[in-house]
Amino acid sequence: ISTILILLQQLFEARMDQARTTISKIFNGEPRSYTRFNLTQNMEGDNSHVEMKLSSDMDDEVDANGGGENTNQHNHPYYPSKLNQRSPKTICGFVIGILFLFIIGYLIGYLSNRNTDKTEIKSNCPVFNEIAPVRAEAVYSLDWSDLRALLKKKLTTLNINTNLSASHQAGSTGDEALANKIMGKFKTFGMSTWTDEHYVKIHEPGSSNNRVLFRGNVVETTEGYLAYSRTGSRIGAALYAHYGRAEDFRRLQDRNIDVNGKVVLVRAGLLSFAEKVANAASLNASAVLIYPDPVNYSIKEDTALFGHVHLGTGDPYTPGFPSFNHTQFPPAQSSGLPSIPAQTITIKQATAIMSKLGGRTSPDGWSDGMLRDTMYSLGDEGDIITVEVNNVLIQKKIHNVFGVIKGYMDADRYIVIGAQRDAWGPGYARSTVGTSLLVELARTITDMIKNDGFKPKRSIVFASWSAGEFGSVGATEWLEGYLTSLNMKMFSYISLDEVISGFDSFKATASPLLYELLESTMKQVIMEPMGLSHSAYPFQTFSGIPSISFRFTSSSKSYPFGTIEDTDQTLERYTSYNTLKLAKTAGEVVGLVTLRLVHDHLLKLNVAKYTSVIRSYVSQIRSKVESCQTWLLSAQGSYDRAASALISAIRNSDLDDMEQCRIINNRIMRVEGSLLSPYVSPRESLFRHILLGSGSHTLAALVDHLEAIKGGHESADIDQFKNQFALATWTIQGCANALAGEVWDMDNEI
Repeated sequence: ISTILILLQQLFEARMDQARTTISKIFNGEPRSYTRFNLTQNMEGDNSHVEMKLSSDMDDEVDANGGGENTNQHNHPYYPSKLNQRSPKTICGFVIGILFLFIIGYLIGYLSNRNTDKTEIKSNCPVFNEIAPVRAEAVYSLDWSDLRALLKKKLTTLNINTNLSASHQAGSTGDEALANKIMGKFKTFGMSTWTDEHYVKIHEPGSSNNRVLFRGNVVETTEGYLAYSRTGSRIGAALYAHYGRAEDFRRLQDRNIDVNGKVVLVRAGLLSFAEKVANAASLNASAVLIYPDPVNYSIKEDTALFGHVHLGTGDPYTPGFPSFNHTQFPPAQSSGLPSIPAQTITIKQATAIMSKLGGRTSPDGWSDGMLRDTMYSLGDEGDIITVEVNNVLIQKKIHNVFGVIKGYMDADRYIVIGAQRDAWGPGYARSTVGTSLLVELARTITDMIKNDGFKPKRSIVFASWSAGEFGSVGATEWLEGYLTSLNMKMFSYISLDEVISGFDSFKATASPLLYELLESTMKQVIMEPMGLSHSAYPFQTFSGIPSISFRFTSSSKSYPFGTIEDTDQTLERYTSYNTLKLAKTAGEVVGLVTLRLVHDHLLKLNVAKYTSVIRSYVSQIRSKVESCQTWLLSAQGSYDRAASALISAIRNSDLDDMEQCRIINNRIMRVEGSLLSPYVSPRESLFRHILLGSGSHTLAALVDHLEAIKGGHESADIDQFKNQFALATWTIQGCANALAGEVWDMDNEI
């Protein structure tokens, strides 16, 4: 069509030239001068220009080239013949031709305009692209009130039952069968699934039973044991040490009671088994016995306790690296493995020993237990105990199971919701409830996406871990295997382990970045420090991922985790028969926190919350030492300014600009990981977080070291303190730099 129009236009122009010539001849005249347009190429550039020339100029050009046909030799104008020399018939023919050409010209113009209009509608004008660049459009999603209502409506308690309860010790056939069942459910929901396989070393009771002898007599045997205890036989005088906390041992030392060579008896509770054993081993105790006191536990007298005493998480024989199959690493073991034997005993066995102890009266508050006929004396040199541990180390294959709901915008950013799958016994509260909630949340959210139009901006990964009873082995091995991949992609972790063990209080532990979000989701929450016994601990302190662990619990009695009494009937008794109601509430808490983190443009992580945590440690250090405080104060100030600058940037940003939100979110996600000390080896100090971790690199350890220096203790080392102080300070400054964003926004005025 375009070619035809061009040809018609050329024909029209030719006819018009002929018409002008004819008209001129009809009236027997010719203009004295005329205007002529000449298009010439500008050789200095790419653009053409229009040059206007008068006829006189053209005449000069013609003369210069040797004259022309329309001029006489005297340069007078040439006049054609007169009008009266033309016949009427010729004139009529010319008039009809002019009318015909006019009609053709009109039609050509009409068709040309129509074609131009259509072309302009279809074309994408580059000028408009430069003026108004195309911006990424936000993915349509439900608003927050709709999401809350949908979650509450769709999350049910029908699937929170004993269907997922079975004998499922880590690495057993029952554990693998349960893993396959969970994966099948994820596939039914339409999720992308995969597994992670590890070969880990764990302890199990040997062919010879572990034994405890008191005054030469064998105390009744027990099935309970502590994985990763040092094996062998140890002997020593009995010493009662309350809960085995550091402050409990200090009270004994204040009374000039030597722990060296003693077999220490401690109650279960308040801190992990591993920490109790480590505290005793640091004072050269011979062995440790741990028992459940009736004041804390409502269980049968002969119920055995199970647990582990590795002061760390993951496979202790592959510290810092993953236990993948066929990987060849030099022999290694975690520095957190205990140097002394440790064993659990029952209430009945504890009574048989403790009721016969002599020696001095225990400190105030230590005799509040409920062992029968027991005065809770500290013991004397004649109360000899022998501890014999015969556990064996074996290798087992374990599987972690994953299902993912991919985000619609930032699919490479994700939150992980995880639950321990294995248990030593029935493990109803330990693993069944959490695993059931994991599957139910996956079903609920996928249903919201399929049927209600919910489109999460970021991805959600659901993870079922194995070997959790041995110290979050499955989860830690996964973190070790993919740490570099997770570093700037995983922005939060939520643990579903032990979410229900009572009904009258709600306790949580979390990264300070998540305090505000958790408190806005669940009122009257009691925040407590995150410790080694929390399954979220390795995510927080080893990987630098903001994490949450919470539970509905009892304020009076400890739930019998790690025993054969962890059943649905026991949990009903502890929850006053409100297990399903509490499980639904727990599911809603996790669901709301998750949806908020994947729904909003900006991550709901409040970087200003770490300001008070850093300031608290700085205040403690300043109260003990004046030198170097300027350096530490400057690092604190840098973090304060960086956090304030980010909040200001958020306030002044266009939050509908998806790229701008992604840049801000990247800055937020750098904070937790930047608080991991880069100066310590994960093999020696797995939990590298300087504020929430453990080890000599932490600010808490610096405060303790200052106390030792001021007290003149032998363990004090001023040069070592100065070095650790400098590295911790620069870690804070590095975190501030990462939060600030680009290098030109950093403030390193130290």
